Amino acid sequence: MKLTDIADNAGSRKKRTRIGRGIGSGKGKTGGRGGKGQTARSGVRIKGFEGGQMPLHRRLPKRGFNNIFRLDFAEINLDRLQQAIDAKRLDPAKTIDAAALVAAGVLRRAGDGVRLLGRGELTAKVTLEVHGASKAAAAAVEKAGGSIKILAREAAGDDKAAS
Repeated sequence: MKLTDIADNAGSRKKRTRIGRGIGSGKGKTGGRGGKGQTARSGVRIKGFEGGQMPLHRRLPKRGFNNIFRLDFAEINLDRLQQAIDAKRLDPAKTIDAAALVAAGVLRRAGDGVRLLGRGELTAKVTLEVHGASKAAAAAVEKAGGSIKILAREAAGDDKAAS
């Protein structure tokens, strides 16, 4: 085998269509853009235009709003917590908080805090520090002999006012 013998597989590279190179090419004259007007020009788009009829996005009513102060909690279920303890990624003897969960790879990021949910079963005796917990989750932790501390939530505007 020589360097001159090496070639791509047939059909692996496609030549780009050169438009606007005469009518004989099949992509000449208008260059695949149809007739004249706004749509034939570059950089222009009539998005949502319905020929003068009231567009759908204006016919439908507006509804709801986005709360800019909403806190985004990372949620974790009891079964996932127990799984991490069984895999020796979390130490049940130490206090488990948001930083410990992120370090163990149980959560990707803590967000505005961690909220504990009650799916699954917890057998290990653990001490938890979370920003919220469902009633079922709190009952399951205490049933297993552990304790749970609910941390105070910081308002979104407080940290900006302090700095």
